[in-house]
Amino acid sequence: MGLLERCRELFDTDDLYSVLGIDKISPQTAVKRGYYKVSLRVHPDRVSEAEKADATLKFQTLGKVYALLSDEDKRAVYDETGEIDEDDIVQEEDEEKDWMEYWRLLYKVVTVEDIRNFEAKYKGSPEEVDDLKSAYVDCEGDMGAIIDAVLCASVDDEERFRQILQRFVDEKELPTFVSFTAEDPKKKKKRKLKAEREAQEAAELAAQLALDCDKDLHALIRQKQKSRAAEMDDFFSNLEAKYAQPKTKAKKEVKQSSASTLQRISRKRKK
Repeated sequence: MGLLERCRELFDTDDLYSVLGIDKISPQTAVKRGYYKVSLRVHPDRVSEAEKADATLKFQTLGKVYALLSDEDKRAVYDETGEIDEDDIVQEEDEEKDWMEYWRLLYKVVTVEDIRNFEAKYKGSPEEVDDLKSAYVDCEGDMGAIIDAVLCASVDDEERFRQILQRFVDEKELPTFVSFTAEDPKKKKKRKLKAEREAQEAAELAAQLALDCDKDLHALIRQKQKSRAAEMDDFFSNLEAKYAQPKTKAKKEVKQSSASTLQRISRKRKK
């Protein structure tokens, strides 16, 4: 199956720019940013085990799209003809390119602090609003799907999202979906319960990881203490073997020297 057909199957579009969520006139920096945003949504490490196979296929396809659009010559050909050179794609598949490693080379390791900083800048930004509007249309107003689609979103953002979207709906900038305007209250309650359950599971997992880490730390400390105690025992044993006998001898020499001195003084007095 060709790349364009694969995109149509996995992303519901054969337009490579739409796959990355950008426009044809977007600069190269936007290509990379678009790839990063979509890859975070479909990254195999961010989905459940049941979804991993599909996410892996999407992630690999996404990498091929980015590889093509990030190459100025290949992008120019695609822009002009709307076609791609499938021979290049087949060659990459033959070489078994590791798209996970490719992704890691493009982007540094993401830390918790990086995520928090990004979230602080992203939430409430025009970029988040654009993503929210796109998700609303793509998900046809399904709030649960919208929350899953928007970066850094959780059920805590639901009311904020609803107010933003309702404003655009009232202004006729977004279409009206029954699933949004007349959502079953049970769905909202179910969504909240699921989020609470997942939060509890995450907390338990974090606690277990901390406990395991703490156990490992205590074990390491005990090992170090035993090792240090053994080293000290060896040190004092060596010290005793080296200096204990000479010290006794030195004491005898001191006593003998003192006795000799007293004897000499006594003889002098007698004289």
